[in-house]
Amino acid sequence: MNLFLTTESGGVEDHVNPLIPHPVEIVLSLIVFGLLYLAVKRFVVPNFEQTFRDRTQAIEGGLRAAETKQAEADARLAELEQRLGEAKHEAARIREEAREQGSQIVAEMRSQAQAEAGRIVAHGKAQIEAERQQAVTSLRAEVGSLATALAGRIVGESLEDDARSTRVVDRFLADLERSETATTTAGAATGTTRGSSALPPTGPGGAPS
Repeated sequence: MNLFLTTESGGVEDHVNPLIPHPVEIVLSLIVFGLLYLAVKRFVVPNFEQTFRDRTQAIEGGLRAAETKQAEADARLAELEQRLGEAKHEAARIREEAREQGSQIVAEMRSQAQAEAGRIVAHGKAQIEAERQQAVTSLRAEVGSLATALAGRIVGESLEDDARSTRVVDRFLADLERSETATTTAGAATGTTRGSSALPPTGPGGAPS
């Protein structure tokens, strides 16, 4: 635009103030601004608002998804902690049951061992007693006959009389049993051998009383 306007009257050039816009410029500026405003409002603003809404929804969706994931993670963590606690309690219970069962098994084995030991000892005692009785019976017969013969030779008379020989044998065996009670089963045979040299006491005239 021209800053200076010329007038044909008088040929004098009037000076125009540059700070004051020309009315035509104001009108054109308003028209351009209105068109630009309408274009921005019609095309730019809707797209911007749609983009803003989409971005906002995406952010909100991401936040909701993050919150959901966080809640799921917290629930999963709580479930794992619960299972871990249950597993610890179960392990403690199993250890306690194993300890109790071990103590029970040891007690049962000890009881069985004691019962077996008692049975073996009782069987051994019974066998030893049976062998002792058998040995005593055998020795009673052998020693009785030997003692009767030996006593008959010593006193110079026969002890064939049943009553007399029975008394001699009974007294001898009674002394033998008394000596056996003072010794062990292993020394019974030795005690019997030593006892075989003992003779029944003789009365006046060399006869047994």
